[in-house]
Amino acid sequence: MAPLGTIAVVSELDGLERALVVVAHPDDCDFGCAATTALWTGMGVDVSYCIVTNGDAGGYDRSIPRARMSGIRQEEQRAAAAEVGVSDVTFLGYPDGRLAPNIDLRRDIARVIRQRRPQRVLAQSPVRNFSRIFASHPDHLATGEATLDAVYPDARNPFAHPELLEQEGLEPHTVNEVWIMGGGSMTPDEVVDVTETADRKLAALRHHRSQYQDWSQLEDRVRSWLKATAEANGLGEGHMAEAFQVVQTG
Repeated sequence: MAPLGTIAVVSELDGLERALVVVAHPDDCDFGCAATTALWTGMGVDVSYCIVTNGDAGGYDRSIPRARMSGIRQEEQRAAAAEVGVSDVTFLGYPDGRLAPNIDLRRDIARVIRQRRPQRVLAQSPVRNFSRIFASHPDHLATGEATLDAVYPDARNPFAHPELLEQEGLEPHTVNEVWIMGGGSMTPDEVVDVTETADRKLAALRHHRSQYQDWSQLEDRVRSWLKATAEANGLGEGHMAEAFQVVQTG
């Protein structure tokens, strides 16, 4: 794996108190940043999740009625969140597989941003990854685009989605930065050494029982990703890491 570029290893929180993770599906945050989340919550950061879809198009068992899958996946995600110290999980309830970065989705994410008032938002990439197409589910791309639009300009602009302020009393909020997961063609510039919390990431993933059958293969694959990221960025053998593209939005 080629080096990703100039990487600043994150060792301090720089005053971070609140972070919001916005993803398309239950389990996306666990694949994307759960080990980093566990590290931050362990240091006192208040991390919230916003899951855009209800996840009803997921799973391998065709005998499970689609009407039940949404509730199953919500239960799995809440349990997974608890593994990494997150208790605040919002489900927006959009249909799985049919997302578009439209004005309604932007408004609903902006609402959560104004409610939670995070300093940092973690988001999926809106850029298609042609070297690993499975990271670029259309829902991921739509959620990444809508999240960036919700951060700028929607959440900070009192005249965007006026009902949020006029009817719901939600004051505008400016997010300082967005950390993008699984960065497509972009070059990550922040890497978090998650060697100590990788097992909690795997524990979170194990709660998504409706989605996977071969847990040994999945865990081996995730560990290999984390190790490759660490090695590519100079952390040395035996380390594991999650990397992010940082967009300054403050």
